[in-house]
Amino acid sequence: MFKTGQSFSTSVVGKTVGIIVAIYVVIVLLLMFIWDNEPDEFDVVANAHAIIGQDTRLVTGSITTATLIGIMDETLYKFGGYLSNDVTPPGVFMDNIPNWEFGVITQVRDMARALRNDFSRSQTQSTEDPDLAVADPQFHYDNESWILPSSEGEYKTGLKATRSYLQRLSDPSQQNAQFYARADNLRDWLAIVEKRLGSLSQRLSASVGQTRVNTDLQGDTAARQSTGKPEEVAVKTPWLEIDDVFYEARGSTWALIHFMKAVEKDFDAVLRKKNALVSLRQIIRELEATQHFVWSPMILNGTGFGFLANHSLVMGSYISRANAAVIDLRNLLEQG
Repeated sequence: MFKTGQSFSTSVVGKTVGIIVAIYVVIVLLLMFIWDNEPDEFDVVANAHAIIGQDTRLVTGSITTATLIGIMDETLYKFGGYLSNDVTPPGVFMDNIPNWEFGVITQVRDMARALRNDFSRSQTQSTEDPDLAVADPQFHYDNESWILPSSEGEYKTGLKATRSYLQRLSDPSQQNAQFYARADNLRDWLAIVEKRLGSLSQRLSASVGQTRVNTDLQGDTAARQSTGKPEEVAVKTPWLEIDDVFYEARGSTWALIHFMKAVEKDFDAVLRKKNALVSLRQIIRELEATQHFVWSPMILNGTGFGFLANHSLVMGSYISRANAAVIDLRNLLEQG
């Protein structure tokens, strides 16, 4: 009788544990499905008013600075929060959104450094803004640190400093906080954007593998490099990293769309003088095409002219066109 009761008790415990595990797995899968969504685009002007206050006048630089804050808020406080440094389910099993986050963070870092070194300074010998001097290194903190300190904690410190700069920028009595909307400042930031887009385009194109001619030292017969490389280089993105590069590009271009729209407002006079507004709007249009809904449940890697689609090549095409437009815009800004 005792053995029968013990067997029954063990059976009940086993079934209970099985049910709990099944429920846990269902919850994890459900959260993965819910959290695996990118935030929608937001209106940069409305975002600036929401951060500064509806009654506060927007000054030069307000929209660009507020856009940086808005992008980071969306990244940190979206469904599921910040996932790149998660060490527990379901975040630890997800890679699409963490790679998307890394793409966003990369663009935020570039803009934060441009704010610190260029936009907020009138010349190379001028003093850097104290708040931006704090914010810049905070955004460059390791994006996968989960404790002591966490990535979110460091980024929030950077956001606090950026908000302080924005408040001073919007206060007429605080004349030590400035944003200089000049053609040379905009060119310097666009030069960084150009390199980022060029790198993403090359990595996306490498999804199918290709042999490239080594052009590292072209244009200068006296140029040298640290170690020699062959005349032709085989480049191919590992199969397991193809979707990582794709979603990093999605995040990077998502952030860039907002920064470009903010620049369109803050640099309006400069762009109109150079007759370059159309060029900027074309960049935005090409970047917006990268955000189209992905109908496939997975990122396909078909050959260029094969039966299956290659999502990386499509993304790379849009980014290449945007990059070409950025180069054209920089050339326009260099003209008198």
